[in-house]
Amino acid sequence: MRSSSRVTLREPSYFVLAALLDGRLHGYAVVKRVEELSAGQVKLAAGSLYSVLDRLLGEGYVTADGEEIVNGRARRYYRLTDSGQQVLAQEADRLAQAARVVHERLTQGDTPRPTWRTSPA
Repeated sequence: MRSSSRVTLREPSYFVLAALLDGRLHGYAVVKRVEELSAGQVKLAAGSLYSVLDRLLGEGYVTADGEEIVNGRARRYYRLTDSGQQVLAQEADRLAQAARVVHERLTQGDTPRPTWRTSPA
């Protein structure tokens, strides 16, 4: 497991962890919740979802939490671990700070604009 002090999550991982804040979910429910939370910006196919989940399981951010058979098919459940919740909170703080910097600069009327110079060819 990686140290959670300097983790940057990719968008699919971020939203999978965020989906699991609701409690344990099975794969299809994770896909639907990720799409809702991201306002349709992140759409995970089954292969992508399980790749993300495998990585998060390996890092200790998610754990398998039971399995059941529904209509003859296995439905595996996942839940967020304490370290997964910690990493998600740190990433949310990092993103919020980055957004705050940009919003503050955009709202300042006297923000200097860069002057681009081209060198002679």
